[in-house]
Amino acid sequence: MLDRNLIGQSLGTRSILVERGRLRFFAKAIGETNPVYLHEEAAWAAGHPRLPVPPTFLFCLEIDAFDSIGTARLTRLDESRILHGEQQFSYHAMAYAGDTLTFDLTIADVYQKKGGALDFLVKDTRVTNQHGQHIADLRAIVVQRND
Repeated sequence: MLDRNLIGQSLGTRSILVERGRLRFFAKAIGETNPVYLHEEAAWAAGHPRLPVPPTFLFCLEIDAFDSIGTARLTRLDESRILHGEQQFSYHAMAYAGDTLTFDLTIADVYQKKGGALDFLVKDTRVTNQHGQHIADLRAIVVQRND
């Protein structure tokens, strides 16, 4: 079983620059057709100062900011037995190309199901921009299969 003493532990903060080219690439990769996410002129016409961050892109930035294998090792997860179980996003403000976003990751919960066959690790991440503005809260649940 995962150590319940992990609950409340911070895995640190990391900052990452939101790159315009990566936003466009991501939007195309997910099949986004709204020009606001692809063309600066359309973003400006819609009242945005720059290209906005597509809704689920924060998950990609969090993965970039935190080494997933390193995080698994810190929490004593066996990376050969884990899968991404769930992802939630709560948005508070927009993020844009050129912003520097800071991700503050904390372990929110550890629990078991199926008589100990499955361990669950709940990670909460608070995202702020370079001005300290609260952009979003992310919650991810990682599942580990046990023998």
